[in-house]
Amino acid sequence: MIMEVKLCFFLTLLLTCSVLAQVPAKVDKYDLPKKRLLLQLCSTYLYNSNQGAIDVDSSVVLAATAYKLPLMLAYDEGFSEKSLIGSDLIEKGNIDKAKMLLTNSKGENRIKILLQLGSFYLFKPGIKPQDLQNAKGYIDNAVAESNNLKIVKWQHQSLLLLGKYYFQANNQPESKKCFSQVINECRKSNDKLGLAQSLEAQADVMSNLDPEKEKMLNEVMSLYATLGLEEKRIENYSKITTIYFWSGRMQEAKKRLYQNLIDMRKIGFEHQQFAETTIVFLELHQHNIQGALYYALKSVKRMEREKDYTFADIFYMRLADVYNLYGHHQEALDLYLKSIEIGRKNLNTGTWYKSFFSAVAALSLRGKNKEAIAYINLMTVKYPPKSTFDKMSVAFIKANCYEGIKDNIQAEKYFKEMDFYAKQINSPETSREISHQYTMMALFYINTNRPQKAQLYTHKVLAFIKAGATTSNTDVLNMLLYKTDSINGNFKGALVHFQNYKRVNDSIHGVSRNNQIEQLKIEYETKNKEQKIKLLSNQSKLQESELQKSKLLNNVSIGSLILLLIIIGLLYNRYRLKQKNHAKLEIKEREINQKNINLRHLLDEKEWLLKEVHHRVKNNLQTVISLLSSQAAYLNNDMALSAIKNSQHRIHSMSLIHQKLYKSDNIATINMPIYITDLVEYLKESFSILQRIRFEIRVEELELDVAQAIPLGLILNEAITNSIKYAFPDNGIGVISVVLEKTETDRYLLVISDNGIGIDTNLNDHKTDSFGMSLIKGLSEDLEGKFIIENNDGTVLKLEFKPEHPLNKKYVRKPDLNSED
Repeated sequence: MIMEVKLCFFLTLLLTCSVLAQVPAKVDKYDLPKKRLLLQLCSTYLYNSNQGAIDVDSSVVLAATAYKLPLMLAYDEGFSEKSLIGSDLIEKGNIDKAKMLLTNSKGENRIKILLQLGSFYLFKPGIKPQDLQNAKGYIDNAVAESNNLKIVKWQHQSLLLLGKYYFQANNQPESKKCFSQVINECRKSNDKLGLAQSLEAQADVMSNLDPEKEKMLNEVMSLYATLGLEEKRIENYSKITTIYFWSGRMQEAKKRLYQNLIDMRKIGFEHQQFAETTIVFLELHQHNIQGALYYALKSVKRMEREKDYTFADIFYMRLADVYNLYGHHQEALDLYLKSIEIGRKNLNTGTWYKSFFSAVAALSLRGKNKEAIAYINLMTVKYPPKSTFDKMSVAFIKANCYEGIKDNIQAEKYFKEMDFYAKQINSPETSREISHQYTMMALFYINTNRPQKAQLYTHKVLAFIKAGATTSNTDVLNMLLYKTDSINGNFKGALVHFQNYKRVNDSIHGVSRNNQIEQLKIEYETKNKEQKIKLLSNQSKLQESELQKSKLLNNVSIGSLILLLIIIGLLYNRYRLKQKNHAKLEIKEREINQKNINLRHLLDEKEWLLKEVHHRVKNNLQTVISLLSSQAAYLNNDMALSAIKNSQHRIHSMSLIHQKLYKSDNIATINMPIYITDLVEYLKESFSILQRIRFEIRVEELELDVAQAIPLGLILNEAITNSIKYAFPDNGIGVISVVLEKTETDRYLLVISDNGIGIDTNLNDHKTDSFGMSLIKGLSEDLEGKFIIENNDGTVLKLEFKPEHPLNKKYVRKPDLNSED
């Protein structure tokens, strides 16, 4: 809950930034539904991003202030009119004059003023008993007046506002009763608009974790779509996205955010940055740096281009988060500092204090923990943390920095302080951060050899995961579980968690090697061998001791003196022979070592030459592409230009293979998942399809010989190009799927499909790009494959072929080194 000082700040902010201020041009061109949509999307984002540090009404005040929009736009939708009596007085804060106007009003005008005054007191930031009491009085009067006039519209609006009052007053049964009455009456009278508004009003006060809320909002969204109210449909679509986000369904939330961007572009709504910055957060959560970086840069560049720095601290922070997570700590630190500077000077959205935490993390990750501690002390003196969440976070970052400089006493002190504040927070919006901080605290106790204390906080983390409040797919959590299992002797579980840790960690930092587990196994085998060698050495020493005893007995045996001399002579002769044999073996060993060195040089030269060949081929193919581009500049014939463009794509598919071979350590085969992904990205950029066509790529981890990869790449190029050009006419939206997998008969199956208009399967009559289709058929024959094209809700191309070499060949006959052949 927000503190009293913060409440006064937001109230003052509301009163000073009145509607008399000039509305920015890009907002002024919006009609009323789009302004309401902007206010709702902005306030929802601010509330969620602050994770419960401010209440919903304070978020609305911030959004209205940022865009200089009337605050009542967020609350008067059910009873707003072009000339709503008293609205200008209430918006300016002239409540006494509005009350005087109420005294002289009658009929519907009186109800309108009563509803506005009730909303004013009910939705003020924070919860004050006096405000609730004032709101209740005006709402009760509105209910009574509407019942006297028997006007259904005002009866419904008064009851809905009364339901919202009861919710804030923590009287849930009465709140539900008010909403249910309006909903049932609207259903009976088939009032679709009234039904949508009443369902939406009830859903807005429900928890995001309540399954009934999603059902209600889906019905609301359907009703608004039927009524043609697209802005309201998009708004409620976003509310369902928020439910998915807080309930941990991140992939579904991300899909909806991408759809939201498409819907907003269709209606000309330009303020898409709140959806984009949330996409950045989700892409980072799923370790997809490409998507995160794209939208983070897009938001920042658009903001700088339009010189709209209203929420600059948010967008700079998001871009810094991308850099920081992937190791670019200095660039991240610069952006965090910029976010802090702008956030302190501009409208305080609550983001800049998070940037302060992240700036400390960036310093710590660079090993500058002492500088980080000094920076924390400086900032917290000038800007003390106000909310419990911020106090908890300050203690946590201090603990991390002290742990970084091995000051475990101070680190434990601040970890305990973090725990003290965490126990006071009970909001689902902060569960991920609290779970992460407890994870780091448990790791601290493990690293300082206190497993019992570590177990206590590990149980807290597992409780968060069980409740669905956080995810188990993090590198630090898997590291904690790996170490915990190791301590407890659960080595199988430890291995699983370590593998998960490596998978997540490699996906974050772009690590291409994944051999640490193999190294652990090798170390284990090495230790076993060392133990065996030590045992043999002890046995050898024991045998030598017994031999010495035997010699001693022979020496003391006078009767065996002659025999001993003979033995000594023989032993000496044996020694000389061994000396000669040893010298010969050393000579042969040097010769073998030299031959091995020569063979290694020859092998390195061969690999270098092969890479150079691939490099030259790639450069030559790029030269051909450039020549075709130059030739195209002098052509006006569309068919010729299209042919050149198609040729460029075909050559690029081959060039890409030689580029992969040149850069890869493996110069014999091509990694197909990486190759196909790069080829698809190239075609997407070439045709500039943006978000219009979505690609679904499912390729198994297959390695193909270059002789098969080149024709397969050409087939992919032809099929995908045809789908992009012909499957979705008039810039239609669709999906292109690419699947490459191994069949049960040890063959490979390539399937390229789209959900477009389909294709005439009679290839003899097919007139579109007949050369391309002939090329596909010819390449299929080169692969000795079975090619099929069919219509199945779109075009489907299937190619089944056998690999160049037999699969799963476990035994290879070694050459007979003694054979003279």
